[in-house]
Amino acid sequence: MVSPHLPWQAEVIDKQDESSSVFTLSLRITDPAVSKSYRFTPGQFNMLYLYGVGEVAISIVSDPENDSLLEHTIRAVGRVTRGLAGLKRGDRIGLRGPYGRGWPLDRAQGKDVLAITGGLGCAPSISVINYIMKRRNEFGHLTIMQGVKHSGDLLWRERYAQWDKRPDTRVLLSADVGGPLWPWHVGPVTVLFDEAHIDPNTTLVILCGPEGMMHASIQHLLERGLKEDSIWLSMERNMQCAIRQCGHCQYGGKFVCSDGPVFSYPEVKPLFRIKGF
Repeated sequence: MVSPHLPWQAEVIDKQDESSSVFTLSLRITDPAVSKSYRFTPGQFNMLYLYGVGEVAISIVSDPENDSLLEHTIRAVGRVTRGLAGLKRGDRIGLRGPYGRGWPLDRAQGKDVLAITGGLGCAPSISVINYIMKRRNEFGHLTIMQGVKHSGDLLWRERYAQWDKRPDTRVLLSADVGGPLWPWHVGPVTVLFDEAHIDPNTTLVILCGPEGMMHASIQHLLERGLKEDSIWLSMERNMQCAIRQCGHCQYGGKFVCSDGPVFSYPEVKPLFRIKGF
């Protein structure tokens, strides 16, 4: 990264609508030298800048070894993200990054991995699932637990179906409210624990989603004998500068943009679920 303050120019190579409000942008940095030197790890994020509107922190969901494209799955909920939703192929935006700390893939090597996600903010976990799928023999059993509020909120149904067919992999899905054709579980994501493959001695957990869901999942995991330092979670805060200067994402003595967004549970336990933090 040449300068943490200045964005590079990136071109929209493709835009894929995932739902009525969620889409994926595939970007390519236009400067060949910068594009070649750019490196990231799953769990990190970029700042995407829409000229004349502003910028927003978005997780990177593509594989780190994909030298040509950077993929970002985005939910259109605010001024910047709605503007990004209106982009088309060939449009240009600004990009700063990568920022933050990613998932502990070195610690996950050779272990079972349990990925628990909730709601529509599952992009940080999708990046590490994609990573494991392309290097399947380097990891143990993979269990993917995804919960949504309504059955219509579930993204990537075909992708989940493909993952569930992979060796030593299991996908468990739930919805708080199931539609008439919903074939999976009804209830919060925690209803899936009884069917999950969890060996407390060999499992590393990655968590992403609403903090209430993550808190409930952590309690279930601890009851099943998981060690606290085997639980990792991606925190979401208002990251406006990404370089620990604006203070919007300060979390006690830490900054989510630089010390996270991925934390081990012991790092955030003292403040986790305390109102105001």
